[in-house]
Amino acid sequence: MSRRSLSTLLVLVIVLLVSLAPAMAQEGGKFTFTGWSLQEGATRDVIMGVVAEYSQATGAEITDVSYPYNEYLNQILLQARGGNLSGAVQLDIAWLAPLAAMGVLKDLGPVAAEADYTAAALSSGQINGVQYGLPWTTASIGMVANMKLLEEAGITELPTTIAEFEAALEALKAYDPDVIPYAGMTDTAQLKDIIPWIWTFGGTVIDDEGNVVLNDEGSIAAVEWYAGLLERGLIAADMDRFDARQLFAQGRVGFYDDAIVARGLVQSNAPDSDLADYVVPVPRPVLNEGDAPQALLWGHIIVVIDDANADAAAAFAKYITTDQDTVLNYFEQLALPPTTQTALDSETVQNNAYVATWSEGITATARTNPFWPYTQAAAMEQALNERVQAVLTGEMSAADAMNDAHDEISDLID
Repeated sequence: MSRRSLSTLLVLVIVLLVSLAPAMAQEGGKFTFTGWSLQEGATRDVIMGVVAEYSQATGAEITDVSYPYNEYLNQILLQARGGNLSGAVQLDIAWLAPLAAMGVLKDLGPVAAEADYTAAALSSGQINGVQYGLPWTTASIGMVANMKLLEEAGITELPTTIAEFEAALEALKAYDPDVIPYAGMTDTAQLKDIIPWIWTFGGTVIDDEGNVVLNDEGSIAAVEWYAGLLERGLIAADMDRFDARQLFAQGRVGFYDDAIVARGLVQSNAPDSDLADYVVPVPRPVLNEGDAPQALLWGHIIVVIDDANADAAAAFAKYITTDQDTVLNYFEQLALPPTTQTALDSETVQNNAYVATWSEGITATARTNPFWPYTQAAAMEQALNERVQAVLTGEMSAADAMNDAHDEISDLID
């Protein structure tokens, strides 16, 4: 081929690519992706790599917007009220209700139906049966144990029932009085951790019709039992998550509740210790054998603002939460569990025994906080927390406290 012919061919190729560019842009769309994770170094690098790959493959024009986590919800709600929020938006699952109440979100049910998200993951993005969010990473607030400490105390198997759990706590206390057998939350601000124990004892909190049922037999029994643990010295007063993490990392706690990142926190707080090798997930002990272990869901979802860019943003949200290579890379780089059954069943996840056990034994039967679907969720949690604290300090009986919580929370719902 002559030099002149080659030049002509190159010109034709360039013209062809230019003519195709508008079509490619139209195919992928033009939208905004907003998230707090886009602010943080390592996390941002991983996510923006996915954004770049998706843009290259589809021609999508994606503008990223980020706010710090502590300011994020207020900024999102402010932008939504002003009509300035668009595209795909990262949310903590606890923040879905206030944004959904504004009527700005697209129903992603048809999109979700095309993927194999787990039932637990799907529930994290639902309110009143509407699928507002696609699950990006789903885990739970579950229990972990220091297996090394347990074995030193003569506990060779993890407890699976309440009776076995109490026996393990007593054994830890007998082994070392300076050890906190169970660093359960007793600080007022974090007593929402009582909710999975209420479920464990058969309590309901809020039923399927939206009625508050906190004064039922199971709820009262759970709070009485929890107060009994404090009286017996099996849990400690004024315990919050930060203190529990620090004490657990020092080898001074047998069991405590945290997010799935608990083992990583131990490693960062005690880098010269081998304790992280002994951190094991513990499905919450059940009242009766055969009951499902209870836990609170934890995770991130992606919602889509229902405007002219919604379909393009929804396609991206589905891609970043379901594409196998993408979600497994996210898992490998950031240790955050994927939300599809296919990804959870993959060799990559199953080879990580800690995450696989947590996903199958804790997250699989976890439930969303029953207060989160309500715009008054924070006030409802506070009402419960204060009444449980009153029981722990001996100011109220469990029955009186739960009756008070029932009445106040019912008023907040009304």
